[in-house]
Amino acid sequence: MGTLRLTFDDGPDPRGTTRVLDALGAADAQATFFVLGARAAAHPKLIARILAEGHAVGLHGHEHLRHSELSRAAGEEDTDRALGVLAELGARPSRWRTPWGVEGEWTREVATERGLDLVHWDADTHDWRGDRAPAMLAAVAPRLRDGAIVLAHDGLGPGALRHDCDETAALIRPLVAAARQLGLEPRALT
Repeated sequence: MGTLRLTFDDGPDPRGTTRVLDALGAADAQATFFVLGARAAAHPKLIARILAEGHAVGLHGHEHLRHSELSRAAGEEDTDRALGVLAELGARPSRWRTPWGVEGEWTREVATERGLDLVHWDADTHDWRGDRAPAMLAAVAPRLRDGAIVLAHDGLGPGALRHDCDETAALIRPLVAAARQLGLEPRALT
């Protein structure tokens, strides 16, 4: 059996993360949540739930900042602040997805220094646009293969054109079913 990596960015969010976790539980699937430290600090019970349900917590940043627009010092400050918050909540990320997947000249070196592996994606749901679940499934289905990383969002980041994460939650069950038909089991990045 192969593996599919479901990943969610920009949370935790009281409504979006809760809906996504409920859907993952109903589908008996595991995922990785790339969280923002500021939101984690505001919603520590959601971090606890993510971990308790066997999912992984990865780093997104403290704030949702574009690395290419930050100095190394500012990037390190944001990164270390987020890692500090997450450590206080019992999460020690080993994976880092930068906001928008954008790296600065300093990003890789800072990742290495902090023991973080940078993670991108193979299949983008474009859920931030507000697409319906069937359209998102049709868009990612051709990219489902062993080891593929699917990008979705449990929070509303900058530029989101939707007002909630309901369609993302609705996507989980059919996406997991499609993956399993291909012999792929959704697992968290560890």
